[in-house]
Amino acid sequence: MGMAGAPSGGVGQALLAIGDQWALLILQRAFLKHTRRFAEWRDELAVSESVLAGRLKELVAAGLLEPSPYKGEGRARTEYLLTPQARELWTFLIAIWSWERVWVDRPEGLPDLVHERCARRVGAELGCAACGKAPLTTRDTRTRGGGAGTFADVAVHRLHRRTARGHAARDPLSYFPETLEILGDRWSTVVMAAAFLGVRRFTEFESRLGVAPSILSDRLSRFRELGVLGRPEDPGGSREYRLTDKGRAFFPVFAFLVDWAQRWYAGPPESKITIIHSACEKPLVPFLRCGECGERLVRQEVHFDL
Repeated sequence: MGMAGAPSGGVGQALLAIGDQWALLILQRAFLKHTRRFAEWRDELAVSESVLAGRLKELVAAGLLEPSPYKGEGRARTEYLLTPQARELWTFLIAIWSWERVWVDRPEGLPDLVHERCARRVGAELGCAACGKAPLTTRDTRTRGGGAGTFADVAVHRLHRRTARGHAARDPLSYFPETLEILGDRWSTVVMAAAFLGVRRFTEFESRLGVAPSILSDRLSRFRELGVLGRPEDPGGSREYRLTDKGRAFFPVFAFLVDWAQRWYAGPPESKITIIHSACEKPLVPFLRCGECGERLVRQEVHFDL
């Protein structure tokens, strides 16, 4: 059974705002290179003007970018600034960087993350703010919830066609196709989230998510090809989809997405996803810790060395 008509939970609403490859790349460039202007995004991402204009309009409507006038070439123009809501996505974006750094083969390495407090090139570790323990993995937690309405409306009619990005392999900074297969498509992200919620069987994915069998089959097939889901046969002869080591390593991205979404988007109580840190038995409030000095990372004290 689908969830048509059910009010969407925080995670579902967040995916409507950022679950698109161009939206992610626009926000990534705003953080990474402080990109603010239309022409800069157009040239950086090699995106068509019509697609870029549409995505900027949607990000403004979602409260993630704020138009700001400036004078350029003698006339008033508009640049787009990250809102406080969008700026809080920095941990989510660094978690994506951390996963790609380890699990995605790239012809050129990713830029290093520099922690200004200890002046080192660092790795970012997931930690629990309640007890301070870090690093954490999905095996240190259990996740519950994700009931009725959690992902409702994810399948709403898109205002635009999904467009492919043809030159990603030549772009040393942008997220690679493997990452965008998971995060650059709403249904893909929903399927991955369900896997972290313990969903394993095709019929359970279908009923919990309200997804069409053809869409679900396509996403599960892609995830097997990417190596984030495996399908071992159990002794009873049935097959289940289980997260691989590569898939489980995506957990920090999931944790920061859930945390950000549910702080900024209200949803019905039954839609809430709760991640419990098993060691302290408290809901996980994720944070990033410097892998070198052990201090908590703060947005104003980190930068990428480009």
